[in-house]
Amino acid sequence: MLATVIHGEKDIRVEVVPDPVLSTGGDAIVRVVAACVCGSDLWPYRGVTPTHHAHRIGHEFVGVVEEVGPDVKTIAPGDFVIAPFYDCDMTCVNCKNGVSTSCLNGGWWGSDDKLGGFADGGQGQKVRVPHADGSLVATPEYPSDDLIPSLLTLSDVMGTGHHAAVSAGVTEGSTVVVVGDGAVGLCAVLASARLGASRIIAMSRHESRQELARAFGATDIVAERGDDGVAAVKELLGGIGADCVLEAVGTKESMDQAIRSARPGGMVGYVGVPNGGPELPVRPLFNNNVGVNGGVAPVRNYVEELLQDVWSGAIDPGRVFDLELPLSEAAEAYAAMDERRAIKVLLRP
Repeated sequence: MLATVIHGEKDIRVEVVPDPVLSTGGDAIVRVVAACVCGSDLWPYRGVTPTHHAHRIGHEFVGVVEEVGPDVKTIAPGDFVIAPFYDCDMTCVNCKNGVSTSCLNGGWWGSDDKLGGFADGGQGQKVRVPHADGSLVATPEYPSDDLIPSLLTLSDVMGTGHHAAVSAGVTEGSTVVVVGDGAVGLCAVLASARLGASRIIAMSRHESRQELARAFGATDIVAERGDDGVAAVKELLGGIGADCVLEAVGTKESMDQAIRSARPGGMVGYVGVPNGGPELPVRPLFNNNVGVNGGVAPVRNYVEELLQDVWSGAIDPGRVFDLELPLSEAAEAYAAMDERRAIKVLLRP
């Protein structure tokens, strides 16, 4: 089969790799219908995260189950399924506590699992899923083609944006600032609107992303950064800042922007993958009673809840995909996102 392999900085190749095989009893083989490139994939692509040896890449996919192992109980061949950006069993104590990204038996796509098999990368024609009953969620029936992009966002970006909002305590009537206008930040806007926020300020300098933020529920746009950005936010919010600030970038500058945009007693929900040395300034947090909560989003714990609204059409997070390419053009997909010519690229194997 074909799959993407990263060889080094700005070196993405689509190569022939071995077909996955069932090997551990509770696994499944999924034929990928749609996959995508994630903003976090850009860190190794840009060389910020070093690539020491060529390896499979990609962690978001939806598809059709082709085979299941003898121990699989809830997933069957023919099911259309959503996979989170990691593997988990949903039975260990961490999964039950709502933190399935810390599954005691789970792992990551594109690497060996803890059962002695290989969990294929998500950007390929097929994937072996080690814990089929835990990781995979079947849709009520085979979806229409126009619904597939929104279902794909439940693998990562919609669930991650939702986690930022939940971590920050967004609720009915909250004032919210979203730092970051990538796919996760835009989904955080949508998640905040879904949870009933009364005012949502999206920080964005890009017209097309501003338009989508407004379509997702943003009431205001702030293009400024640094001191000017903080001042603009506070001017909109009575001079004190937001109840909830959602950080969806992962740099020192974005975290600083987020913390200083929160009101005294406010909460920052952070989901941006940390790069660029972000650190928490404990004294300002202490002085202003600002809290910080978040981390690697346990999106598997949110899939069923969010699936209901995607399936009914109440939310359409798939609009973050503004470019679709065949898997054979994966290198162009990475370049388009790296150069900000696309918000998020959907790949069709």
